[in-house]
Amino acid sequence: MQPSNVQVQIDWDRSGFHLDVALNLPSHGTTVLFGPSGCGKTTVLRCMAGLERAPSAHIAVNGQTWQDSQRFVPTWKRPLGMVFQEARLLQHLNVSGNVAFGLPRQQRHRVRQTLEPVIETLGIGHLWERPVQQLSGGEQQRVAIARAWAAQPELLLLDEPLAALDWRRKQDILPWLERLQSNLKIPMVYVTHSIDEALRLADHVVVLEAGQVQAQGSLHDVLARTDTPLAQADEASSLIEARVTSIDADWHLAHAQFDGGELSVRDSGLCAGQTVRLRLLARDVSITTQAAHHTSIQNQLVGVIERMAPANHPAQALVQLRCGSQLILSRVTQKAVHELDLSVGQSVWAQIKTVALAR
Repeated sequence: MQPSNVQVQIDWDRSGFHLDVALNLPSHGTTVLFGPSGCGKTTVLRCMAGLERAPSAHIAVNGQTWQDSQRFVPTWKRPLGMVFQEARLLQHLNVSGNVAFGLPRQQRHRVRQTLEPVIETLGIGHLWERPVQQLSGGEQQRVAIARAWAAQPELLLLDEPLAALDWRRKQDILPWLERLQSNLKIPMVYVTHSIDEALRLADHVVVLEAGQVQAQGSLHDVLARTDTPLAQADEASSLIEARVTSIDADWHLAHAQFDGGELSVRDSGLCAGQTVRLRLLARDVSITTQAAHHTSIQNQLVGVIERMAPANHPAQALVQLRCGSQLILSRVTQKAVHELDLSVGQSVWAQIKTVALAR
């Protein structure tokens, strides 16, 4: 785990809800707070921002204590930026006025020069003088993100910034968030209940349920665990980082390698040498005890069974496989486990029906 510059400890009974979290977050990259509505993830974010004051909490960033039993730094004194579900732009100002709002007067006239890398990353340069009423929902959120970044924060907090957007606008803004994630050198904490957003954006993930931390760690490791709510969900997935080695133009496929083998994915404009995130749904991973031939399932990996656990239905089981350094999940029937005589430590083949591009 990377050295942590963000520490959060909260123990709070609030209106019958007990929030008990202890987080050590990496010093850069994106941490996703993931869980269903009402699990406490937004409350954690608001405590980090100083918008909520938990009676018993310790919050520190870069060695600076923002809250403990002795002190409470108000929101406006915390070096952070925050983006909400709604863009909350000031309707009487244009894009440039919104981005510069809240900055000292002497900084406003040069805000564009100062923020040029972020403005370029978010693709809002051509909108600079446009009234905010003329912006789409996705454009408004990109402006809100630029405004949050304008004060050069040490921490960027995003509270379900895509929740108010329809599917099409979400797909429009996600690539901009990915670019921002790649270019910024500060930690981002991103709240969502969407597994798709987590798969595309997270480096580190914290799974919350009923105010408790169920799991935290790298996205790859947490996804591959068998003992979290993520593993029990219908969309339970594994994630593999791979490098595109070749493009098969005849069949419109991209071939991507990692240290556990090679996978083919539908080519969507990829190029050789590109790093990709590949999503494998657990329900699309089957297991054989010998290499399969004459099958339409052409993505096959050799692996070793590391762990087996019951799924959320008595007919099913979760099998965790190690392929090279990567862990993947398979959901199979208990009958298959019995008839194949599967056991921990056994070498098997994973047949992967569908491989999707997460990023």
